[in-house]
Amino acid sequence: MTRALIPLTLILAAAPALSLAQTPPAYLGPNAPVDLHRYQADLHRYEIDGLRARADQRAAFARRLELESRLRRMEIEAARQPPLAGPPVGYALGSPEEERALREAATDRRRTTTSGVTEIDAWLDRAAR
Repeated sequence: MTRALIPLTLILAAAPALSLAQTPPAYLGPNAPVDLHRYQADLHRYEIDGLRARADQRAAFARRLELESRLRRMEIEAARQPPLAGPPVGYALGSPEEERALREAATDRRRTTTSGVTEIDAWLDRAAR
């Protein structure tokens, strides 16, 4: 007996939902002949048209932003100052005595730099305890 009541209960519970789903739109009146499938298809078509319109608006907005950013970048690049002239590539040679003094000064700087580094290298290379 309870097996027979379960399907009956389900049918009775679903009946109000079915009647609400097939209710014609209120603006047509209660007795107007309505093709519910066509009505639903129209609703879907209107919704899809709205979605397409919004997608087109977003695409147009993205194109506009792209053009504006490209234009702004071109304006920034045009407003840049040209690079200043750098120092001359070569330098004027001096007398042999001046050149020799420069070479000796560079050698002394290298020796001073490497002396501190060799101490560190010797410490790093020491035998492990």
